[in-house]
Amino acid sequence: MKYMLLICGDESTAEHAMDGCDGWAEEMRRRNVLRGGGGLRPPADATTVRVRDDEVLLTDGPFAETREQIGGYCLIECADLDEAIEIAARHPAAGYGTIEIRPLLPS
Repeated sequence: MKYMLLICGDESTAEHAMDGCDGWAEEMRRRNVLRGGGGLRPPADATTVRVRDDEVLLTDGPFAETREQIGGYCLIECADLDEAIEIAARHPAAGYGTIEIRPLLPS
């Protein structure tokens, strides 16, 4: 099963943006579960696209006005949700932010 780990945090966690994963990614590669991932630029650099009545509407900044924003993501493939939870809990960002686990739809 494939899962997306959405790495989230509020503005106070921005200081961790360049911390890296403290060996987490290397361990997940050894376990053959990490399929990809990366960090995202800050929400202020986002562009939101909507189409209404065939008109493309652009907005600077993030879609949602919330305290927590997505700062990065990891795509993993593992046996089940229990393993995905174990993997997410080992990610360093779980100690200062939030990791949302989302199963991918079948392709």
